[in-house]
Amino acid sequence: MSDGGLYRIRTAIIGLIVLLLIDVYAYQAIRIATNRFHVLLKNLARGFYWSITGFAIFIVVWINTVGIANEKTKQWIIVILGIVYFSKLFLICVLIVDDFRRGVHFTKRFYKKRTAEKAEENPRRISRSEFFAKAALISWSIPVVPLSFGIISGAHNFQVRRKVIYLPNLPKAFDGIVLGQLSDIHAGSLFNKVAIRGGVELLMQEKPDVIFFTGDLVNVETREVNDYIDVFEKVKAPLGVYSVTGNHDYGNYREWPSQENKRKNFQDMVAAHKAMGYDLLMNENRMLQVSGEKVAILGVENWGIGPPLRFPKYGKLTKAYANTDEAPVKILLSHDPTHWDAQIRPEFPAIDLTLSGHTHGYQMGVNIGSYTWSPAQYRFKQWAGLYQEGNQYLYVNRGFGCIGLACDECFARLDQYGSV
Repeated sequence: MSDGGLYRIRTAIIGLIVLLLIDVYAYQAIRIATNRFHVLLKNLARGFYWSITGFAIFIVVWINTVGIANEKTKQWIIVILGIVYFSKLFLICVLIVDDFRRGVHFTKRFYKKRTAEKAEENPRRISRSEFFAKAALISWSIPVVPLSFGIISGAHNFQVRRKVIYLPNLPKAFDGIVLGQLSDIHAGSLFNKVAIRGGVELLMQEKPDVIFFTGDLVNVETREVNDYIDVFEKVKAPLGVYSVTGNHDYGNYREWPSQENKRKNFQDMVAAHKAMGYDLLMNENRMLQVSGEKVAILGVENWGIGPPLRFPKYGKLTKAYANTDEAPVKILLSHDPTHWDAQIRPEFPAIDLTLSGHTHGYQMGVNIGSYTWSPAQYRFKQWAGLYQEGNQYLYVNRGFGCIGLACDECFARLDQYGSV
């Protein structure tokens, strides 16, 4: 059996254990809340609960053994189950509070050695446990509506984010240049072509001088982008459009009949970038020239920290960096932001700006004024927005295409240090 097959089996086993643990613990809320129901209604409610569990188990086994041919169908099934089980975490939090309350009560009775009589309860009065069980069910249902709405509307809720970056060595001819960045198109997740055209138009309205695409054109295989090449070929800029590959672009997320099929898929990926008019940088660089002055654009294949099957290190930064010493400013395209701390900053201090994507902000987050939160911050030190260490900058794009709550287009204006 291949390493990919073993990986999927382990994933399926871990997933099944997690789902069962969640459902067994959460079931106590269903059991207590339905205890006073008519026996038929009680059995229907409990049967429906376990039927969802059975369906989830079936899907986990099916995806990791046989597989689902239609990628969009697979994604939407996973997202729906994700909403259900993510919402159950709220339910579980309420149950934990109730279990803690009952534990404290039991401990107090034990140490006081009360054998005593239990006060007779009014059968019409709701018990504390029943109250907490019903509160848990309400807390389960509350996240479902905003999450569902966010996924349906947020998948194409494109936003422009603008930043001004001051670089001390920026040539005067480049002062005020506008960079546009797209990342993580994930064509297999797109479902509204009109909205996608609108996102591209939003990008072009900013009139960027140069545009960068920082990887993950597709989810699983190159053919996902075929229906959208005519849309993304409209992305143009006077100084060019430059791109790199991301972890999803290599065909590592599915089994192929042969290595030749996998190689052909990646050849099609390179051809897709060319068809859209993107200059794909495969561990290489280009020089932007304006009025005889230069800025180096470096691009590496995917390089990130993570399990090798998921985040392969194809990037060769030394190769991409070669022969760029003459450029006073160097801009690097690298899909995975973990590359910045792991190699770029410690080994290549002359790289002024790195543009990345990959995280998607974990598809969800909270933005209230200056406060920003996302579960991505517990996995990635740099997960969205602009970061600075000394004179080096990193911008992490939240992603153009996704099934989730955030889509992003970034525009950075490069200014000479100290200028307005």
